[in-house]
Amino acid sequence: METTDWKNLPFGYIRTDYNVRCHYKDGKWGKLKVSSSEYIKVHIAATGLHYGQEAFEGLKAYMCRDGKIRLFRWEENAKRMMFSAEGIKMAPVPVDLFKDAVFKAVTLNKKFVPPYGSGATLYIRPLLYGSGAEVGVKPATEYTFIVFVTPVGPYFKGGVKPVDMLICRDVDRAAPLGTGIFKVGGNYAASLRAQIAAKEGGYSTSIFLDAKEKKYIDECGPANFFGIKDNTYITPKSESILKSITNMSLITLAEKLGMKTERRRVPVEELSTFAEAGACGTAAVISPIRKIFDPEKNVTYEYCKDGKPGVATMKLYNKLVGIQNGDEPDEFGWMTEVK
Repeated sequence: METTDWKNLPFGYIRTDYNVRCHYKDGKWGKLKVSSSEYIKVHIAATGLHYGQEAFEGLKAYMCRDGKIRLFRWEENAKRMMFSAEGIKMAPVPVDLFKDAVFKAVTLNKKFVPPYGSGATLYIRPLLYGSGAEVGVKPATEYTFIVFVTPVGPYFKGGVKPVDMLICRDVDRAAPLGTGIFKVGGNYAASLRAQIAAKEGGYSTSIFLDAKEKKYIDECGPANFFGIKDNTYITPKSESILKSITNMSLITLAEKLGMKTERRRVPVEELSTFAEAGACGTAAVISPIRKIFDPEKNVTYEYCKDGKPGVATMKLYNKLVGIQNGDEPDEFGWMTEVK
């Protein structure tokens, strides 16, 4: 990896040396196994293929200022994967097994962790799916858990740049009391039609409204939404969106920085009152929003009129990224060293 141009690394898949796998059978998890193959052997009747029994996570390993490799809040990813598994009746991966697999995958691929200051990170993808064969609609009796890693460049090339988003009313990503609160593949498949339509229209992504009334903001494509006004960080409360670990962390930091925080329903009309707005998630941390267009009402909500992210947004971004890279004190105990 000595010849790798880390500063120009794309945000995409790059092969690494090893991945880690574990199989659930006869009511128990087996031992972790290391593989150098990028491929998996799947039964043609696996429930993960036919009935959507699949969940995944996304987290990152960082090469910090002191030369040590650390993970950000991996315990929250472990707990969320258990929640997702239980939500679609899969065998949950115990926290200890999750930790062992993730840390082993990172340790085996240490040479792929981008250097400090490059803006790149090692992306970690834990994956759980029903690998047992069933033709009738019912949970599998066998499951496979895999963790692979890949180095990725920064989501934004050339710094954090505000993006444009499009409100979508003709597609629902998830319904209340459905699977929207779980990190399962079907939710992302359901968003693709709206995502492609937004990109074809020149927008970065789509904004989904609540499926029941189409009156409230749900989320921005694959990320949580937030708005800022009157020194208050506001993010939607919904029965159909994923609990973002990044958003949870930003709420903590906002309060630490002296801001008020609110998790509540956000009417579409309230978009006109925000001084700043953004989307947040593991991939980009924060995507500042420049403008949001509502095609049904033919209304555009503008934020970064000078083309630059808002002051509060950048304070939150710099604080969180600073903790992840080891430039800021880890006062909340969010980072765990990979030894």
